[in-house]
Amino acid sequence: MMRTRTTFHEQLETLTDRLASMCHLAGEAIDTATDALVRADLPLAERVFDLTEQIEALRGPCEEQALALLALQAPVARDLRQVVTGVHLVTDLSRMGGLAQHVAESVRRRHPDRVTSGEAEELLARMGRVAGGLARVAEQVLRTHDPELAAELGRRDDELDDLHRRLLTLIQDPAWTGSIPAAVDVTLLGRFYERFGDHTVVVGRRVVFLVTGEQLSP
Repeated sequence: MMRTRTTFHEQLETLTDRLASMCHLAGEAIDTATDALVRADLPLAERVFDLTEQIEALRGPCEEQALALLALQAPVARDLRQVVTGVHLVTDLSRMGGLAQHVAESVRRRHPDRVTSGEAEELLARMGRVAGGLARVAEQVLRTHDPELAAELGRRDDELDDLHRRLLTLIQDPAWTGSIPAAVDVTLLGRFYERFGDHTVVVGRRVVFLVTGEQLSP
């Protein structure tokens, strides 16, 4: 029995490490996508697709390992929460990679032109930096299971939400001179970054549930 429990926890540690690696790659992907956006750099945009492929390559093993732990180990209490939480986290982290890819797709679609410029580009760049920072905090939360650090994600995400509101206010201002396609691009990009941040907050909430068994309200 002791050996079985030891093996179970070793497998849990492997699953946790893979989840943290997915989060690290998602953070790198959103940072790279933002650089590609600001520089109108097609090779950087293509690099994002490589990173999201790596995320998806980890998704399958994570899901398989979690399901195997459920089927073969019959975990209870906190161990069960950890495995079930891992299953949900795989989806959150995969979506974060997908959102970074959407930013890169915008760059590729408009290349060699810039997707946007001026204040809109500045706000999107700031949103990208905040999103990347959130991913790095989320990675640490996954590695440490620190509830206080998880709560920090919600506070930092408020900055991203504020930038998003400023972006929408900018393009709705009658004085804004951008075209309709540009307004559509900016609106979508702002949404991609905002959703990326939301997923990092969900990661934090899932970790709090894992540690305490309590669900945090949105």
